[in-house]
Amino acid sequence: MRIARGVVWVVVAVDLLLILWVFLTSLRGSTDIFAHPFGLPTDPRPDNYGRALDDGGFGRAALNSVLVAALSSVAAVALAAPAAYMLARRRTRTSSALTMTFAMGLGVPGQVLVVPLFIGLAQVNLTDSLLGLGLVYVGLAMPFTVYLLTGFFSGVPAVLEEAATLDGAGPLRTFLQVIVPVARGGLVTAFLLQVIGAWNETLFALVLNHGEDKITLPVALANFVATEQLNGMDWGTMFAGVCLILAPMLALFSWLGTRIIQGMTVGIGK
Repeated sequence: MRIARGVVWVVVAVDLLLILWVFLTSLRGSTDIFAHPFGLPTDPRPDNYGRALDDGGFGRAALNSVLVAALSSVAAVALAAPAAYMLARRRTRTSSALTMTFAMGLGVPGQVLVVPLFIGLAQVNLTDSLLGLGLVYVGLAMPFTVYLLTGFFSGVPAVLEEAATLDGAGPLRTFLQVIVPVARGGLVTAFLLQVIGAWNETLFALVLNHGEDKITLPVALANFVATEQLNGMDWGTMFAGVCLILAPMLALFSWLGTRIIQGMTVGIGK
């Protein structure tokens, strides 16, 4: 146990040092970085972040990422919650088969979906659109979100529904006013996990959206690197862009990391 704990702390220390190095490097110039890759900033350059937001297009891309991640996560949870509730409560062969179908969806590689989704969205004029990208994220979130929430709803005591029925509540009212508040922890966990996935997603954002005003942060970083390779890489600005992508997720994990881990454990373990 002590050895395992020591290994964990070593991994944590390495990760923290890596994050610190990325941040310090984002405050340096390219010449300084090449002269001393692991040195401290001799002449701090916080203006790297300004160039990343303006020249690199990270400002608009950050707004797009926030909109797509937040709205698609809300929609995914809103659609998955009723489906997961019905699958958890109806103990039939059909519900079990549907639950396993959603679980099998977790094993489908995203790469095999790129071409069909691109063709389908092109036919309804939703390529190069934040709405189209958000719909894709909602669809991709369904297997895991439904599977996760099914575990939470399975753990909600049926006596609560019986009490609500005796009080005259219908199925919809029972779900919204009784079940949802009890399973709030699971819903929050599902929402946060979807936000993280949508914020970091690159493949579909890169293929489906091309306009400068429609790209998300990971795509903005990829475009910036491709452009700078032709003109001479500004490494400090590039690392500043990396920090802009990492910072919200680090803050989210620092604030709600324990809740996310507990939620995944409880939900999947039911």
